[in-house]
Amino acid sequence: MSDEAATELAVFQAHRALLLGLAYRMLGDLARAEDLVQEAWLRWQRRGVEPDSPRAWLVTAVPRLCLNELDSARARREASRPDRLPEPLDLAALPGPAAGLAGADPAFVPSIEDGADERLARLERLSMAVLVSLQRLTPAERAVLLLHEVLGHDHAEIAVLVGKSEPSCRKLLERARRRVAEDRRLFEATREDHDRLLRAFLAAATAGDTAGLVSLLAADATLVTDGGPGGRRVGGVRNLREPLAGAARIAAFVAAASTGTGLVTEVRDLNGQPALVLWGEGDAPVGALLLGVADGRIARVFFHGDAARLRHITRR
Repeated sequence: MSDEAATELAVFQAHRALLLGLAYRMLGDLARAEDLVQEAWLRWQRRGVEPDSPRAWLVTAVPRLCLNELDSARARREASRPDRLPEPLDLAALPGPAAGLAGADPAFVPSIEDGADERLARLERLSMAVLVSLQRLTPAERAVLLLHEVLGHDHAEIAVLVGKSEPSCRKLLERARRRVAEDRRLFEATREDHDRLLRAFLAAATAGDTAGLVSLLAADATLVTDGGPGGRRVGGVRNLREPLAGAARIAAFVAAASTGTGLVTEVRDLNGQPALVLWGEGDAPVGALLLGVADGRIARVFFHGDAARLRHITRR
């Protein structure tokens, strides 16, 4: 490899984790994010003009690729599924460049200018609650919010990137902030709260203790189970194709679904927070359960059973 090629690769590699983190937040899928970062590398090699700022060039290229991907027919079909969840990740076990996915760049911190709620600073996290909140936004809202609040781009830069006027970008940002702020309670729970409630949830579910589960859940709690495009059956229970709302209904479903499965549960960090991984007889996980916690109660239960998107979780 020539010195020039080695330098070119080194510059890109220095930004790879940042780009991967941005693409994963945009897409909610690590494999797709990795593919688009690889496409950005190919475009970086083919660039005709040397940019003043490699970081700015790359951070511009990746969201554009993500927006194109999200506009594809396949992505629109996936996004329209009410049960679809972002891919859960064991950040500590990720190989290669993905290992630095969270906190990869000192500049990957939120801006709170223009009166943004400082609690949006939680957007740099990779918790399932944050990712689900981002997924509720339109692709353009998601891009504008991440570029402005997390990467600190101004509206003129964002307007060029997303192909909209500056006033339109300001409106997109305002709308995205408002929608994400509705979930801000879910971004503020401590690790200790997550761990305590997760272990209590596991104990009550294993015992079939419906009343105990109700006591842990917020009255307006929501359960989402993602079994992938074709659905998934675990034991005698099939994943729900629509979110289930209400503490009593969730508790009854969880108690019934947890009885006699023969699965082994393991508490492990996923997306930076305590979570449950469910194992059967093989080496691949059967499912992963993550929580959204607010005000000392479980407000969201996320169960991921899509085998194709649990591939990064392996036995230790």
